[in-house]
Amino acid sequence: MIHTAQALVDVVVEVPALPRRGGNVMAPPPKEYAGGAVNILLAAARQGSRCVHAGATGTGPHGDLVRAALAAEGVEITSPVVPDLDTGICVVMLEPTAERTFVTTQAAERVISVESLQTSSPEAGDLVCVSGYSLTGRTRDPLLEWLAGLPEGVEVVLDPGAIFAELPDDVRLRMLAMTTVWTGNAEESEALTGEVDIVTAVARAAQHLPQGAVAIARDGPEGCAVHVDGETTDLDGYPQTAVDTNGAGDTHTGVLVACRAAGLPWVEAARRANAGGAIKVTRRGPATAPTAAEIDHFLAANA
Repeated sequence: MIHTAQALVDVVVEVPALPRRGGNVMAPPPKEYAGGAVNILLAAARQGSRCVHAGATGTGPHGDLVRAALAAEGVEITSPVVPDLDTGICVVMLEPTAERTFVTTQAAERVISVESLQTSSPEAGDLVCVSGYSLTGRTRDPLLEWLAGLPEGVEVVLDPGAIFAELPDDVRLRMLAMTTVWTGNAEESEALTGEVDIVTAVARAAQHLPQGAVAIARDGPEGCAVHVDGETTDLDGYPQTAVDTNGAGDTHTGVLVACRAAGLPWVEAARRANAGGAIKVTRRGPATAPTAAEIDHFLAANA
């Protein structure tokens, strides 16, 4: 699995509630975690998948933190370090309800090129993950150019993010034409299709993709719907008492892609992804996805 998106550092602040505009709220000391694309990469690596980060990392303490987190899980980093600029941060305000609000900066992780992406050496059978957030700013053009030149047989997995619906029509259409797997949450899938129900939305989402493409729409504890080979499967979720939802969608995507890379059918991969996301929300920190063995145990206990 190759991920092209931004690896950042999450600066997490637990707040009793969001402050009013112009106001202030007191909080305990912040915690720093490697986040962004790191969440998906670690979730996939913990399923036994070979994972590569093709995005950029910076020179400085934040870049060091990202590289250390990836290296600790055996994730390869292929692109060269960006000199004289550190990796950016995402300020995460985490409320007692487990809801989170973000402010993201942009720095070295946005400095990519066709050449830096190509260091990942994609081959037929690989899965390349793309974030909708990469389709903005200076990462957009080199990413789209590189995707257009991928070898035949490489799967392009789009995790659209909330921003995808706000992109110019030509950018969205160009990306969708290269997407072989759509995996979005209920709101993102509704924005694409106009359908609130994920079972209906996922079938409509497939109509926006090339023939034979797969579509997944997830809805947190409600589970997800999978559309593959013209059929839609509605998979139940595993509701938990959540303490931190930051990274739950990333965990779902990472487990999904890794299980598919291992040869599982899409429906079974999505079932395991539902379990992975359920376990993750019971843990604090964004990159706290479970291992394959932990998912096995969870599924056995919830059979």
